[in-house]
Amino acid sequence: MPTTQALIAFCIASLVIILIPGPSVLFAVGRSLALGKVAGIVTVVGNGLGTSVWLIATVLGLGALIASSEIAFNIIRFGGAAYLVYLGIQAFRHRNDHKLDLGAAPPKQSIWRTLREGFFVGVSNPKTMVFFVAVLPGFVNYPAGNIMFQLLILGLIFEVMGVISDSIYAIAAGMARDWFATDPRRLGIITGTGGILIVGLGLYVAIF
Repeated sequence: MPTTQALIAFCIASLVIILIPGPSVLFAVGRSLALGKVAGIVTVVGNGLGTSVWLIATVLGLGALIASSEIAFNIIRFGGAAYLVYLGIQAFRHRNDHKLDLGAAPPKQSIWRTLREGFFVGVSNPKTMVFFVAVLPGFVNYPAGNIMFQLLILGLIFEVMGVISDSIYAIAAGMARDWFATDPRRLGIITGTGGILIVGLGLYVAIF
């Protein structure tokens, strides 16, 4: 196991990184605004499953290998960015599909599709990949213990903290959407805003 000091330091570092809104948070917020808070939470879960791929890769020693390849890194980065832009454009295009629905129910989308979209965004998140590959190993107690087990424990702590934090963001955005949804015109505006936010996120991932 990591030392107590290393564990505390890792939790603090993780909290700081998680609380700064990044691709995962912004995408979850965008989904909540466009589809409602349930979809936002499902997106967070899918995103967590996606980022777990990098955790497993790091534990198995593949993360550093991928990170050392600029071509592989850019394929994942730009592929994820393009996918985000596509999802954002779709949300914006269909912003008024439910404009006449005075019940203001969020647009319908299957849970599996929402989960899948969250997964792909999570696995293409360069921020998480860099954290797991470059930061996570620094908190491992190398002289003693099972290195792979320590990496796994620290990574799971990060994942749990991330899911809880992102869910809070998603629920808050979903609650704001519910208020806007009391007026069909507001619903179109907030759904379109969610789409624009996701497109902007895709451009951010591609540029930075």
